[in-house]
Amino acid sequence: MSRYTGAVCRQCRREGLKLFLKGDRCYSDKCSIERRSYPPGQHGQARVRKISDYAIQLREKQKVRRIYGMLEGQFERYFEKAEQARGITGENLLSQLERRLDNTIFRLGFASSRSQARQLVRHNHVLVNDRKVNIPSFLTSVGDQITIREKSRGAETINDSLEAVARRGVPSWLELDAANYKGTVKALPVREELTMPIQENLIVELYSK
Repeated sequence: MSRYTGAVCRQCRREGLKLFLKGDRCYSDKCSIERRSYPPGQHGQARVRKISDYAIQLREKQKVRRIYGMLEGQFERYFEKAEQARGITGENLLSQLERRLDNTIFRLGFASSRSQARQLVRHNHVLVNDRKVNIPSFLTSVGDQITIREKSRGAETINDSLEAVARRGVPSWLELDAANYKGTVKALPVREELTMPIQENLIVELYSK
């Protein structure tokens, strides 16, 4: 599947906030949005536009799509599933995105960013319920156990990420056993645990037009 291969710091600057796409760099003074908080492009500093309701809704959708590292078609399919499921569509959407295997790996602290987590999954470093899973979009379920393969546990990137997990913390719907490189999905993620400033109702409004 194709993916975005451009400069990810441009995405943060375009959305006007940190999307934490580059791991530890986002917490340092090297973060691009700290130095250049205006939109990218030749006229980024000079842009003064009247923002329509549609533009606000579109930017919210783009922001969430970029946070979780997806292209347009894939994001639309998640929304369709969320719309068909019981409950509140916006919360269903965020719950699905949070349960993606690459995001679960990131939330557990095995990777410093979602892109790094996606690479771990793709390169067969991850087991789900003792079975190899190399599909980043795999949806985890309550009771699933996610472990790092024994041969991969000496990887410097994984261990550095685990050392930094205290800074980010692990959400309550997950349980981390760092000593055994294992995580458990204890419950479905709930809306209150998403700390990013997301207004999912704007996405629902956008797709409802």
